[in-house]
Amino acid sequence: MAYTRIHPIKATVNKTVDYICNPDKTQEQILISSFACSPETAAYDFKFALSRTNAADKNLAFHLIQSFAPGEVSHEEAHRIGEQLAEQLLGGRYCYIVATHTDKGHPHNHILFCAADNISHRKYNDCKKTYYQIRELSDKLCAEHNLSIIEPDDRKGKKYNEWNATKSGGSWKNQLRRDIDEAINVTNSFDVFLSIMQQKGYEIKGEDYENNILKYISFRAPGQQRFIRGSARSLGVDYTRDRIRERIKNKQSHDSPTVKPNSLPRQKQGDDLIRKSKGAKKLIDTSGEKFQKSPDLIHWANVQNLKAAAAVYADAGSIEALKNQIDEKQKESLHLRSSLAALDRRITEMEELIKYANQYTENSMYQHRYQKSKDPERYFQMHEMQLILYDGAARRLKQLGITPESFSIDEIQSEYKILLSNKAEIQKQQNFVQSEVKKIKQLLNNLEQYLQLESRENEHDRQHPPIK
Repeated sequence: MAYTRIHPIKATVNKTVDYICNPDKTQEQILISSFACSPETAAYDFKFALSRTNAADKNLAFHLIQSFAPGEVSHEEAHRIGEQLAEQLLGGRYCYIVATHTDKGHPHNHILFCAADNISHRKYNDCKKTYYQIRELSDKLCAEHNLSIIEPDDRKGKKYNEWNATKSGGSWKNQLRRDIDEAINVTNSFDVFLSIMQQKGYEIKGEDYENNILKYISFRAPGQQRFIRGSARSLGVDYTRDRIRERIKNKQSHDSPTVKPNSLPRQKQGDDLIRKSKGAKKLIDTSGEKFQKSPDLIHWANVQNLKAAAAVYADAGSIEALKNQIDEKQKESLHLRSSLAALDRRITEMEELIKYANQYTENSMYQHRYQKSKDPERYFQMHEMQLILYDGAARRLKQLGITPESFSIDEIQSEYKILLSNKAEIQKQQNFVQSEVKKIKQLLNNLEQYLQLESRENEHDRQHPPIK
């Protein structure tokens, strides 16, 4: 991805040429190209072209900056893209110089071109239309070089979330319905549902009935201007607060197995089973030599194993019930992993957001002073790095659905801390569930081992009946 900015030169062509062609910034002037002029004669070539125009404006040249994200492109490739941009934009009509700077940690091109063309002697018209043309050409070249781009729509920038929804054929409401359905499918309670929706980036209000302040539950996605009500009229009857609760409750009933009278529900049964198992210790192995030499020791071990297996069997009811418990816990673990993955993605987005929010805040004063400067070209030369970082941060914040002029860094930091806290809590739940799975598997193993031992002993008794 490359971002661009352009400003006119009114009185300092020589200084601008010296600045963009600085050997220390251009690998000893290796990364410099020109058309219909040279760095040494550019001021005179520009002056000759300007002398043949009757335009009254004071613009002598235009300084176009094309800056790339750090690490996305080499300086040599950036220079080739700059040459292609100048060639396609100016069409061989204007004198220009392309210089690629390597001193700021991110490649960026400086394209200086004469304000008057050499063919019709007309002045370049710097306006929104021509700026969008620059943007479109730059994005097209980035796409051709397999770089990320900013997708335009009717020449108007679009926030990423809205653009992505439009691209996939959906809308804010359609995406919200899909996210609600997905969250219901992987949850077992309304509180967890709310947590998953927050992990997806949604801001929620009206989620409870406290004081009956809000009639509807409402959701707002990152970059969305207004909340969407969870009402029958807005989203449909399946997306109201009461209906969401009902769908989660019905899902629980549908997922639960049929149980015997006076028996525990499967989920509670499994939890009690683990609690009663006292750690789900392994059965005593009686195959060792010391057991073979001591019938009394074997009898004691068999009694202990019988007690353990009987307790498990009494609580579980069957091997199949234990296997069902393992399946349930593994499903729960899968849901938690999905929630953690969604949280990790959101945390990564928030870290990027914090980075660019700080970058924007730290460099905003340079942009303000640049706009107020009586000699903007000189000020830009002095603070190029800060102004480019400001532009890059503003562009990235808009892509992330944030209005640069109105965000609160404290609110962003607060949300980030909440996400970290939620991740720690879900990770704790995940560890607990995995521990439960391990214990139930040990219980299952104990029961299967005991039944195998019992089967072998019965077979031995059949083959070797006691002598009467």
